[in-house]
Amino acid sequence: MSLYELNGGALTPIASTTFTTLGLRERSQLQAALRHHISAITPGIRTMVICEEFGDWIDASRRIDLLCLDEDGCLVVVELKRDNSGHMELQALRYAAMVSAMTFDQAVEAHRSYLRKIQSDADPESAIREFLEVEEGPVAFSDTVRIVLAALDYSTELTTAVLWLNKQGRLDIRCVQMRPHSFGGRTVLDIQQVIPLPAAREYQVALRQKTIQQEAVARSQTRDMTRYDLSVGDTDFTHLPKRRLMYQVVKEAMSRGIAPALLAQAAQLSADAMFVSADGILDADSLRSAASKSLDRFYAKSADLLRFSGRTYALSRQWGNGTIDAVNRIIDLLPGGPVVGFAPTSGITEEVAYEGYTITRRASGTIEVEKDGEIVLPAKPALRLLAEKLDISPLNGNGNDLNTRQLGAEVIKAIAAL
Repeated sequence: MSLYELNGGALTPIASTTFTTLGLRERSQLQAALRHHISAITPGIRTMVICEEFGDWIDASRRIDLLCLDEDGCLVVVELKRDNSGHMELQALRYAAMVSAMTFDQAVEAHRSYLRKIQSDADPESAIREFLEVEEGPVAFSDTVRIVLAALDYSTELTTAVLWLNKQGRLDIRCVQMRPHSFGGRTVLDIQQVIPLPAAREYQVALRQKTIQQEAVARSQTRDMTRYDLSVGDTDFTHLPKRRLMYQVVKEAMSRGIAPALLAQAAQLSADAMFVSADGILDADSLRSAASKSLDRFYAKSADLLRFSGRTYALSRQWGNGTIDAVNRIIDLLPGGPVVGFAPTSGITEEVAYEGYTITRRASGTIEVEKDGEIVLPAKPALRLLAEKLDISPLNGNGNDLNTRQLGAEVIKAIAAL
């Protein structure tokens, strides 16, 4: 596909060039740009970068250019070539096979290294959970590892191989063409997905959707997904997962003068298991420096830190089946003050059913999807499948993906109108 400048009634072609001609380096420039804008080469599927130059193998020296995760819980191997594609599909297949056994904890550690490299103080586990919209409980990745190849051009041998591999059923390999153009002293990059073509991609994704949803349901069966509404006097905190309910109750208890040691006793934990603390009124970085252990499993952002008697505390985010009993015991410790109470979230504003799915919108705006009585996590793939059945565009007026709440609202509206 050619690019043209429209000037009055004339079309002037904009000449294409190569990255080599422009003097652009593959890793330090092209790869660095794409890691910050990964959506440019992953159209239609929300994707996050887990790490760059991943090579944590035994007896292997190869490295994945970009290792990513998509919203369906699939790992994504991204291989880049500045110019000719060569045999990159075979290289990517080897990488996909090697990374297919990656666990959630391994992904967290890989993401930790990446965040350090880009000088981010984000918590890697929280970042991945937030991306997958999974607040708590075990996380298992899909068995499918997707592959994205991005290059200037592709040989006939490579495209033939990719089309044949995709036809086998479980593989999802996409070829994205990146063609630079020099225009007015600027470099313009034309990025197009060439395999599969967009129309075919929608069909192929739909074929895989059932398997992906079944895997998501299987991952969700052991989780307690109950949310809670908490009231502290006239202040309401709605739709809290259990661990955030615990955090708010502990924060209130400490503000009323209850010592952390007493809170740990009520929670039937040791103080060291429930808190990490250090002397002084500290921010997140200072507490990390002063702490004797990792804060990765604690509420350690500056806004979440708690203070008591001149010390700074980070509360654990790891709570098991006894969380609600522990919350009740802590509430029983509270001295006089605003009444504290909580209950499971109900607040349903709309609920519709369609082809075995139940889609619920709560008062908070949260969208929940059930299939045959089981919670579907994450919800968006199921909403996207329903949107396709109902002939709803998953894009907004600007051509960007609707988020889960927006897409859920459109699906509910369409089903209600049937």
